[in-house]
Amino acid sequence: MKEELKRIREYLMTGVSYMIPIVVIGGVFIAVAIALSGVEAGTGANVTNPFLNSLMDIGGAAFSMMVPILAGYIAYGIADRPGLAPGLVGGVLANNIKAGFLGGIIAGLIAGYVARWIKGWKVNKNLRPIMPIFVIPLISSFIVGILMLYVLGNPIASLMASMTAGLKNMSTGNSVVLALIMGAMIAFDMGGPVNKVAFMFGTAMIEEGIFTVMGPVAVAICIPPLGMGVATLLNKKKYSITEQEAGKGALAMGLIGITEGAIPFAAADPLRVIPSIMVGSSVGAAVAAIFKVGDHAPHGGPIVLPVVDHRIAFIVSVLIGITITALMVNALKKDVSEDLNMDEEMSA
Repeated sequence: MKEELKRIREYLMTGVSYMIPIVVIGGVFIAVAIALSGVEAGTGANVTNPFLNSLMDIGGAAFSMMVPILAGYIAYGIADRPGLAPGLVGGVLANNIKAGFLGGIIAGLIAGYVARWIKGWKVNKNLRPIMPIFVIPLISSFIVGILMLYVLGNPIASLMASMTAGLKNMSTGNSVVLALIMGAMIAFDMGGPVNKVAFMFGTAMIEEGIFTVMGPVAVAICIPPLGMGVATLLNKKKYSITEQEAGKGALAMGLIGITEGAIPFAAADPLRVIPSIMVGSSVGAAVAAIFKVGDHAPHGGPIVLPVVDHRIAFIVSVLIGITITALMVNALKKDVSEDLNMDEEMSA
């Protein structure tokens, strides 16, 4: 069991290593476009320049590939080339049903194990040449597709509706408790469906003239990437060379309010990273709620400071969340072996 868990982590790292350049492309281009355009009250990021719009389009195209690439190369790690195509298909379906990167991980694991199972079939020698290009991709794509569309799709949609209703019921109660829950939701899947429920609820409150809901959300949005970026700087022994480079990109994305900058770390080590960023974002959001931080734009991160009420409290809340995330994740993570770093340096 322990060996299989170790192999699963290796499969996840395979997917992450191919996904990181996609995250960097998307995050940097979108960050540059927003940074040079600014954020306005009521409208959020306001990119009107044609060239900067093109950068946004490039970044958006990269982000749309993030989950399929993750799923595809997780499956590739499990089943080699026959797993790639069904993994990519499963990743696209995960995007379509709004399952986020967690859905992509599930799709990649299903596609990979199914493809590897089919590879092990004993077939007539005349069928062997068409197995990797016809039989394996067709059958494994069908299986992962049916599972993603008919098993995962409806439960995810129902869960989203229930969470939205729950947040609406809580909005008339304790603002600090609401902020704790929304901060955890923002960090849980970093741009995925749970994140979007909390974000859209904060946006809806802006439209009703209530800015103290989006304020804690704006704080929570930037803590996962900034916290993980700082964590890589505080203790490099805990992170591979690839992760250290991803940490630099995460810092840039966090400043601009792109929570997805933390996804490579969460995908590689979800059991340690996700709880750490959830706690940091929850506490940061709660502190912002205590000081009644308000955000007039449907966006997050330090870039929204010009349209934030109680700016010093906003900064303090973010710093507290970053500190908690970085210290917690580094306390939980084990040192990366020197051999892994040497292997990555040699392959770079």
